[in-house]
Amino acid sequence: MLDPFAQVVTLLQPAAPFSKRGSGAGRWIVRRSQVGGPFYCAILEGGCRLEAEGHDEIVLMEGDFLLIPSAQNFTMTSLLPASAKDIVSTPVLLPNGEHRLGSVDDPPDVRLLLGYCIFRSPDATLLASLLPKLVHVRGVNRLATLMQLVSDESRAQRPARDVVLERLLEVLLIEALRSGGITDTSPGLLRGLADERLATAIRRMHESPNRPWTVAQLANEATLSRSAFYERFGRAVGMAPMEYLLAWRMALAKDLLRREKASIADVAERVGYSSASTFSVAFARHVGVPPARYARDTEYDGALPAEANPLAEAGATA
Repeated sequence: MLDPFAQVVTLLQPAAPFSKRGSGAGRWIVRRSQVGGPFYCAILEGGCRLEAEGHDEIVLMEGDFLLIPSAQNFTMTSLLPASAKDIVSTPVLLPNGEHRLGSVDDPPDVRLLLGYCIFRSPDATLLASLLPKLVHVRGVNRLATLMQLVSDESRAQRPARDVVLERLLEVLLIEALRSGGITDTSPGLLRGLADERLATAIRRMHESPNRPWTVAQLANEATLSRSAFYERFGRAVGMAPMEYLLAWRMALAKDLLRREKASIADVAERVGYSSASTFSVAFARHVGVPPARYARDTEYDGALPAEANPLAEAGATA
């Protein structure tokens, strides 16, 4: 059976090349805005608080993993109440390689591994829109095992530690997303797939994106009334059924144009458009450039984008 989540993750190509170990003691606050990249945080010991734009405050405890696929504004603070005078502009780098927040002299109340992962796909923004805005995973045994491996590797001085840590974090990211449907997660594809009836309709869209789907047909696949399906889908996925279908068709179209170098007529047929011209209009409206130009200007080589290390730009993100 086709797996919509696997399709999205395969196209996203998640990687975690940028991470650092942090610790906090006493009272501290770190604020970040307009970061943009996918932010993750693994709590290795102790706990802290996090408040992201559009979400209630979360108390993060040992074993928790948090992922914000498109981080904008968020604040991390100590469990102890903190005020404006406790805001940290630049963490202190300790001899053990940890970036310390708050008191340098006191034993840490929290140890964490965090950073910015990347989605190597040029369609990252489009595909990330299909994911939850925030994934908070707690109490998942498989994730706890991965967290322990990450924790052990981050403390060790073994050969190729950074390479191993990056690979472990990639698996951790995927496991966190996969676990998101049964844990604390905001609307997105994962919550939709956790709903058995909606999952059936979503799988049908992914299996046959070329079919001229209507809301009524998809509701029938989900064995729900049209109105109940529309409301339930929007509440779980965070967008209307036809909006989701369009986003998925455009993600597929971009991948076909970039990776397979398929003709515009072929792509149009494979993603559900009656003609190349109709597809070209829809693609240009959604993506911002005509498909012919997109195919000409985009070269797929599977390499990481040539970007600066986002941690260096993030400064005091612990």
